[in-house]
Amino acid sequence: MGVNDDVTPSGQVHETRGDMNKGGLLEIDATREITTAEHDLGFWAAVKQYPTAVFWAMFFCIAVIMAGFDAQLVTSFYALPAFQQRFGNQYNGEWEISAPWQTGLGMGNPIGQVLGALACGWPLEKLGRKLTLAICCVWSICFVFVQFFSTSIGMLCAGEILGGLAYGFYVVIAPTYASEICPLALRGVLTASVNLAFVIGQFIAQGCAAGLESRLDEWAYKAPFAIQWVWPVILLAGLPFAPESPYWLIRKNRKDDARKSLEKLSSSKHRPDIEGVLVMIEQTDLLEQELESTTTYFDCFKGANLARTEISIMVYLIQVIGGNPLIGYANFFFEQAGLNSADAFNMGVGNTALGFVGTCLSWPLMSYFGRRTIYNSGMVFMTILLFIIGFLDFGRSHSGAVWAQATLMDIWTFTYQMTVGPICFVIISEISSTRLRGRTIAITTAVQAGASIIFTVAMPYMLNSDQANWRGKAGFLFGAISLICLIWCWFRIPESKGRTFEELDILFERKVPARKFKDYDLLQEHDTAHLSS
Repeated sequence: MGVNDDVTPSGQVHETRGDMNKGGLLEIDATREITTAEHDLGFWAAVKQYPTAVFWAMFFCIAVIMAGFDAQLVTSFYALPAFQQRFGNQYNGEWEISAPWQTGLGMGNPIGQVLGALACGWPLEKLGRKLTLAICCVWSICFVFVQFFSTSIGMLCAGEILGGLAYGFYVVIAPTYASEICPLALRGVLTASVNLAFVIGQFIAQGCAAGLESRLDEWAYKAPFAIQWVWPVILLAGLPFAPESPYWLIRKNRKDDARKSLEKLSSSKHRPDIEGVLVMIEQTDLLEQELESTTTYFDCFKGANLARTEISIMVYLIQVIGGNPLIGYANFFFEQAGLNSADAFNMGVGNTALGFVGTCLSWPLMSYFGRRTIYNSGMVFMTILLFIIGFLDFGRSHSGAVWAQATLMDIWTFTYQMTVGPICFVIISEISSTRLRGRTIAITTAVQAGASIIFTVAMPYMLNSDQANWRGKAGFLFGAISLICLIWCWFRIPESKGRTFEELDILFERKVPARKFKDYDLLQEHDTAHLSS
């Protein structure tokens, strides 16, 4: 039993909170059969049942490729000779983008994400996932023009901020949609694909920058900007055919449309129990209506939702404060560590390629290990690596130490993209309640982007040779923060693997400790209660 639970002689579980007696609401009852079926459904069987759900979840992730591409592109330009000469200043005979303008340009994307994420709650619930994404695509097409035709670094900065508004929407829509259209067996892989989309965007941006590194004309940086027109056009062409989220349709009292959506998402040959799935969605929504009568941002911080919001915020925030800014500054970091421009760009491409492989490896890992186990294991290894990178900086006069730092950066990226990076999106998509998912992910995105702003300001001053010139010693700062975060992770991250959204609602409402989520058997408890009665 969880904390604050009372048991009647018949075995019926009750939890009293204020004047509300939830009784059977906190049990698996009406959805017991479909919940059991969800638990028993294997990964490949789920793929056979929901092949189009896999496709559309991946399709929506194209929007996140844009966000990853833009964020990586601008920071990689800091080490691009043509960009440095067009918008930079000379220092000790070398061209360099000044720290204040690095800060300004780097802040465009996260500032836009903060504003966009906080603004997306209303249209997501009012207009749905499809129409909201379509509007954002049109927005992106317009403001890529501003970036492409920028004649000054100030104009480019304005284009980054305005374009970043859409990126805030994209990062919220993709994991929300993926988590709502797929069965339990596919939820981890498809929500983790959001991280893969980020990595793909970063990889393409690094490849573009590396391929154009030797060019000294304006097309060295204009051509990569033009590529950003490709993604929204592809999305707009496919969105009219995409099924809407059945969870959103149920909340709008459109059950027939929800049924049609589930039929489109599933295979006609290996059709799942559509009516059973509809009942589970309805029961989850009814339970959450009882637990939260409204769906405002304030509700994310009330009752059991406070813990869910805290967990979502922290696992996403750790992406920034635990060392991720070093990935964004990979090329610049490699140059400052002592590598020439060509080697720095090659290492940067290798860095993002390792991230791609790492994210793909996270998929089979999730089949064998829980979210909590993977996330915490990654944090341990990443923390150790950051401290080693810091200590190696004391021997940077030796070329071997410089290459060791660069190699460890790649290993850190590989570990991050195999554990903390993708698992973060799985956790925030599973932990938040379905009725508040859009707003919860919006809050976490805004907080994460806010932290990105802080480090965007700080990183140039930490790494630039005319400023603090920390180089690899930045590993000490991120290592110390990562260690503190690891302690929080041990006590606060619950295990959500193998849990339906209804089960998670019940576990959080019962205040089950995070470390006990894995072994808390709601179905067995139900059987025991009925046998004792």
